Amino acid sequence: MEGEQASVPTVTVVLPAFNESSCIVPEMQRICDSLDRSDLSYELLVINDGSTDDTADLVNEFAERHECVRAVHFRRNGGAGTARRIGTQQARGDIVVWTDADMTYPNDEIPALVSYLLENDDVDQVVGARTSEEGRYRLLRVPAKWFVRRIAEALSGTRIPDLNSGFRAFHRQIALPYLRLLPPGFSCVTTITLAFLLNQHTVEYVPISYAARSGRSKFHPFKDAYRYMLQVLRMIMYFNPLKLLMPVALGTLGIGVLKVGYDLIVHDGRITGSTLLIFLIGMQIGALALIADLVVRSRDV
Repeated sequence: MEGEQASVPTVTVVLPAFNESSCIVPEMQRICDSLDRSDLSYELLVINDGSTDDTADLVNEFAERHECVRAVHFRRNGGAGTARRIGTQQARGDIVVWTDADMTYPNDEIPALVSYLLENDDVDQVVGARTSEEGRYRLLRVPAKWFVRRIAEALSGTRIPDLNSGFRAFHRQIALPYLRLLPPGFSCVTTITLAFLLNQHTVEYVPISYAARSGRSKFHPFKDAYRYMLQVLRMIMYFNPLKLLMPVALGTLGIGVLKVGYDLIVHDGRITGSTLLIFLIGMQIGALALIADLVVRSRDV
């Protein structure tokens, strides 16, 4: 790899790390070993996200021994989304891989993930879809993620086997316009998935194994599930507001029609104020949907 460092690498692996001193070195070694065995030129970009343990020192020591490794250190914790956004912006490779440093994802399969993308010219992003759910709060995580995923599938009109997998590879140039949309937290992976899907970019899924994490999970089952749901709705509103608002408007107007029939029968042909209010609400939501759609169509992204 030393001779390849002078040239632009094909792949940049973005690896956020926050207080991962127990596993960061074996994870970096696993990534480097797997890519060294492949024919891919690469760089490993480690984002130390304001760690308060020995993560920064361990990353620096590893980077000194491996020229393919670059380290970026944040003075304070910015969140996984911020780390992935800045890492993607600073990546030199045409293909960017996102993964985690907690031993959960099969990082020795990164070359296969990248090869899938390179061998399929019509695919813009490939995502590792987990075949199992591990970790704490499993009884809460599984139904919460299933519910949010079903909402995303209904609103995007696309089957999504794994909405929030952190193991993925994509073309950097395609992702750049959407990076400003990434939230600072875990829902950044949901955002990049929906940004691609809602802009007609092809996203493929490959099954992967998923191990129990090393150390303590930073995932909060209620707070993060709520953020996931908000982010799904935000992305639909950003790219296709008619998909979300027009069914609500038409449904409200439909209720108004039924209410008119009720009023004509029960109130001797007199239409009540509540019926008029229902019609007014439906018309306002419909007008808002049309205005939002015009705003979406008037911008570049």
